[in-house]
Amino acid sequence: MSNHLVITAMGVNRPGIVSKFARLASECDCDVVDSRMALFGSEFTLIMMLSGSWASITKMESTLPSLSVELELMTVMKRTSKHTAQHYVSRLEVTFNGKDKRGTMKKITQFLAERSLDLAAMRSHAEEDKNGDPTQAVFLTINVPEKIELDKLELSIHELAQDMSLNCTIERMQEFTAAQA
Repeated sequence: MSNHLVITAMGVNRPGIVSKFARLASECDCDVVDSRMALFGSEFTLIMMLSGSWASITKMESTLPSLSVELELMTVMKRTSKHTAQHYVSRLEVTFNGKDKRGTMKKITQFLAERSLDLAAMRSHAEEDKNGDPTQAVFLTINVPEKIELDKLELSIHELAQDMSLNCTIERMQEFTAAQA
């Protein structure tokens, strides 16, 4: 049975950080199952999920702190289990963009939570347009359960965008029928 470990790391960006994490995982006989890396300002961030035997995960847990000190990174580790996918009838990719306003993420995530929708991924970005006005873009991937009517949900999302004076695009990524389940 394979064990899993999630690692998060953050610190000043410099070349070779991901390579050193990947090398350490390999030296500990762990496989990189999933990973995400991003830069926020001058800060490097990494989330990585590893799998391996109990001994391999334990070795990673005991050797990562010294690499963290060497690279001057804050790291957190947590054992976890493999993700079990739920059954959803559809997946929507939603993009909101327009003038940057405080509270946008609060309103969008509250909308999703009130409807018990599964937020599979989220990315947001704020910057200035060519006129120097603040703009924002929010990208969401939403897993939609069977009990939700897609047409009504899409209409509600567009109404939310209109209430916030944002542009909105929605793309249906996959739809399942009972026969496919």
